[in-house]
Amino acid sequence: MKLYDETILAWQKLLEPCRAKQLNPYAKGTGWEDVGNQNMILRSDMAYELGGDNFPALSGIALTEDQTLVSEDEVLLYGPDLPEIKTEQPFARLTIVRVAKDSLGEGNALYNAIRKIEFTRYHLNPKGYMMRISAASERETVRISKDAIKEGISFEKIGQLFVKAYREHPKVEAVKVIFITLPDFTYGELEKQVSFSQKITTAIDHILKDVTMDCNACSLQEVCDEVEGMRQLHFAAKQNTDQSKNAQVVRT
Repeated sequence: MKLYDETILAWQKLLEPCRAKQLNPYAKGTGWEDVGNQNMILRSDMAYELGGDNFPALSGIALTEDQTLVSEDEVLLYGPDLPEIKTEQPFARLTIVRVAKDSLGEGNALYNAIRKIEFTRYHLNPKGYMMRISAASERETVRISKDAIKEGISFEKIGQLFVKAYREHPKVEAVKVIFITLPDFTYGELEKQVSFSQKITTAIDHILKDVTMDCNACSLQEVCDEVEGMRQLHFAAKQNTDQSKNAQVVRT
């Protein structure tokens, strides 16, 4: 599966000029609590909001089978850490997940497996770190509470929770979580790349729902043209549908 590999390489290219801080994804004794649904942070209780005041607030996820893209669990930070931030500013979180080769299946099984891994973020609620996710506007802002700052919250601790959550999926072999808080990063270009990765997932669903579609008239043709394996996925889905129809004809 190479559906998202070009997107991952594009993310890496944007980050090449920047310096990353390598955080420990599983250091002992530094765990941070997941409080479940008890994670409401009111404005009066927050220290600041990442992506607040209409600053960029991005979240992207991409899957791969390529070990060279995600060799092991990693948490990377580009920019100031949570205790160093004092006010609203731009923010991005990228997650690259390596899955076992050929483990996600085909057709609906593939799409459902991708979505299940993507939806991990909706079930994660780090203490004092309230994510406000808007799939429609492709934004993910984060409120940080004053108490969490006092208690020593950091991206290392939050990153550990993300890695642990994604690794609970049996098909996931390694996870790379990237936090970006640089004030002068090219968030506009990253937004285009994140949006394209989401279109890939949408295109997979579109192909499975309408395998007889006219590619030339499809609004997602750009994705199929640029993403390796997308047209093959379409043709495979169409072939499976044709075989099912032929089998029905034979039975009748």
